[in-house]
Amino acid sequence: MIEHMVRHYNILSIVGNIITVHVGGATEYRDITTRFGDLAQIQDDNGSRSLAQVIKIDGGKVSLQVFSGTRGISTAASVRFLGHAQQVTYSENILGRIFNGIGEPMDGGSDLLPDPKVTITGASVNPIKRVLASKMIRTQVPMIDVFNCLVESQKIPIFSIAGEPYNAFLARVGIQADADIVIFAGLGLIFDDFHYFRTQFELAGVFARTVMYCNLASDPIVERLLVPDMALAVAERFAVEEGKRVLVLMTDMTAYADAMKEVGISMEHVPSNRGYMGDLYSQLAKRYEKACDYKGAGSVTILSVTTMPGNDVTHPVPDNTGYITEGQFYLHDGMLDPFGSLSRLKQHVIGKVTREDHAQIMNTMIRFYAAANDAEQKQAMAFDLSDYDRKLLKFGKLFRARFMDINVSIALEQALDLSWATLAECFSEDELLMKQVLIDKYFPKAGHGEAVV
Repeated sequence: MIEHMVRHYNILSIVGNIITVHVGGATEYRDITTRFGDLAQIQDDNGSRSLAQVIKIDGGKVSLQVFSGTRGISTAASVRFLGHAQQVTYSENILGRIFNGIGEPMDGGSDLLPDPKVTITGASVNPIKRVLASKMIRTQVPMIDVFNCLVESQKIPIFSIAGEPYNAFLARVGIQADADIVIFAGLGLIFDDFHYFRTQFELAGVFARTVMYCNLASDPIVERLLVPDMALAVAERFAVEEGKRVLVLMTDMTAYADAMKEVGISMEHVPSNRGYMGDLYSQLAKRYEKACDYKGAGSVTILSVTTMPGNDVTHPVPDNTGYITEGQFYLHDGMLDPFGSLSRLKQHVIGKVTREDHAQIMNTMIRFYAAANDAEQKQAMAFDLSDYDRKLLKFGKLFRARFMDINVSIALEQALDLSWATLAECFSEDELLMKQVLIDKYFPKAGHGEAVV
């Protein structure tokens, strides 16, 4: 349209990465169709061009968020509104490719300009139109598959702290999960982490079914806000139009929330808890609610990382996240904690699409591990230990080594068999307090206390 060819030169202010431009009064420019979220092109008098997004409209004043930063841009620059929101390339050609924070290829490959584009903004699917979660995503991680199943269309974070191997764990899940397509969204990654994810996906031979959208720590912080929307928009297309089972991996959502806070401060918004904006919950929910099992089509499942500064679960980001998602995986000391972790959708698949003994073995193993922790406290306090306490101590060591270590990789059925074997090494049948029919069918026939291979 003609108004999208008009250039505006009246820049009022440049604050941080925010440019405010005057586009005239409401009557003079009543036909302008610029909307919140639309893109604009800023051209300086030296010919350099920058892409920006409309983030506020106040009468004739429009605030723009410049993706590449405002360094080098003068108030003599011109602004042209493009008339559409941010778009991202969607086609089969994006598989095996790596894109930056504004959707441009960063792997040295072709620019994919002829390929179709889709807008990254859009509402979540109506909840009453969604299919009830009923399919399991196998990850070969026993602490997930056995004790807190990952279910298709689930949105679930990994709560952890700085220094823990959460990125290595996330990469393993992406490699081992039985999903059709994996879409990775990196938020404020250091280069070592970016290189690690790329290398791991390539070495594992899954790069051909993977799409990566990465904002590095050295990239403009504004671009970080676009990465989840691009990843989720593409995931929706693959699920709806091609019926794919899509797994979206995002790390780190705390870095994403920090970027929102920085932009909010630049716009002089009134901060809420610990400096974060008051719409933190809504902004996080808008992304997480993209997880969906589509009727007659595929599904989108979201697994993200949320770091907790100071290991504080009451920090605004993990606190708000916990109200949105369907549980969490709690990673600390290189292990998934069975007590801090929770999957609220596991009851939809345990015993229904998994083996009949799954629920019983899960509950029994956790019950014995809780008792093992009590026995360890008694030992640490120099109390006398009974024979049963010593059995529990042995079980606790085996449980950590065989199941809790995130480096363990084993199929679900093998993990269930290993659970029975571990119980047989430590306890007798009458100590299990399980259904006898399951004990008769699955309990190893080797004698109590003997190692079962």
